Amino acid sequence: MSSSSAAVSGSSPQARAQRRFALVGGSLGNLVEWYDWFVYASFAIYFADSFFPGDNPTTQLMNTAGIFAVGFLMRPVGGWVLGRAADRHGRKSALTLTVAMMTLAALLIAVAPGYGEAGYLGAVVLLLARLLQGLSIGGEYAASATYLTEASAPGRRGLGSSFQYVSMTCGQLLGLGVLITLQHTLSTAQLESWGWRIPFVLGALFAVVVFWLRRRLQETDAFTEESDTGRDATARGTLASLWQHRRQAGLVMALTLGGTVAYYTYTTYLTKYLIGSAGMAKNTATLVSFTALAVFAVLQPFAGMLSDRIGRRPLLITFAVGCTVGTYPIMTALGSVSSFWEALGLSLLALVVVTGYTSINAAVKAELFPTRVRALGVALPYAIANALFGGTAEYVALWFKDGGHEKMFFWYVSGCALVSLIAYVLMPDTRSAALSRAEADADQDPAPAPVATGVEGVR
Repeated sequence: MSSSSAAVSGSSPQARAQRRFALVGGSLGNLVEWYDWFVYASFAIYFADSFFPGDNPTTQLMNTAGIFAVGFLMRPVGGWVLGRAADRHGRKSALTLTVAMMTLAALLIAVAPGYGEAGYLGAVVLLLARLLQGLSIGGEYAASATYLTEASAPGRRGLGSSFQYVSMTCGQLLGLGVLITLQHTLSTAQLESWGWRIPFVLGALFAVVVFWLRRRLQETDAFTEESDTGRDATARGTLASLWQHRRQAGLVMALTLGGTVAYYTYTTYLTKYLIGSAGMAKNTATLVSFTALAVFAVLQPFAGMLSDRIGRRPLLITFAVGCTVGTYPIMTALGSVSSFWEALGLSLLALVVVTGYTSINAAVKAELFPTRVRALGVALPYAIANALFGGTAEYVALWFKDGGHEKMFFWYVSGCALVSLIAYVLMPDTRSAALSRAEADADQDPAPAPVATGVEGVR
């Protein structure tokens, strides 16, 4: 077994300091990754006309939303390639690579020519950049979820893994903060002409700092133990090994379905919904999203700590029930709000419900798999579910709206949550799963099964 100087392990003051640095390093990198990912959606209302000329704003947004969704199609590829790399070569190397890829994608969007300069060439560059972002983010989710979970102290993995969505949300908040700042310093014409490029340049600059930070991270004890076994590294992170845990992989897809659709509905789509359906001013709608997401980020660690006490399933079930029965009335009410406070209250209600999923989903997925296939097991089925449902949520919403059946989308979200609810009810609770031999040795339960498979009950 590795020493604490080589991996994030142990309970000494040095080990605790390593855990804190691991959480900070993993979270800040995740923040920048998701800032670059979400800033596309936040600024789409300003650059849609630059790449897709026309007189119908909804059609223009559908085009940009379509490219947003295409980025999700690369997430399974990124989940497979980078999840495999994380299981073979370490979580740290995969985390560093994803930031480098996201930096390049942000720079491509920043310099993409508009339709007036190069026709649809700019849209092609935009598409290529989103494909690269999808490849990067597909690996980032798995690498960060696995790293944050493995680097957390036993009994506090719910808290540690909750920082994934804290950082994801803070990345979106940073993007919205940049948007609000530019809205108050530039005119609408300036934003639509060139101002929308600024956040992508900033994202690339942020990533340089994070790249340096992630290179200083230490590998987790669970991965180092696996490397020290002497087993052939090429046997780790393979599709064959994932097939041996196909029930866990199917469970990841099922439990992701409702959560990802709800998350993207109440985050990336919310601003557009308030503008296009409720008739709210762009500045006001952006401020609603910013404030609601700030509170949402604060809630994540508290929910993660609660799951460490009572288990993961109660939170997941609460989310799914609330989303299944609450989406239609909440979205209907949001569509007719007339004030900032009404919109904020309803948005917060929705996001409190979604917290039951977002705060702990990283830990749940990581706890389902053994170390040798953990990153790939988290990455690939999650990315597939996101590509099919999360990435298309905004497009589906706009498609229903364009067809005059906007409220059908509310039932669609509820239906996805219902599927996940069934999975939550049937799945075992993963809180007590041991992720490394060190955790198993500290466990008073003599049964060795959790060490081998993460959660035996879902084989």
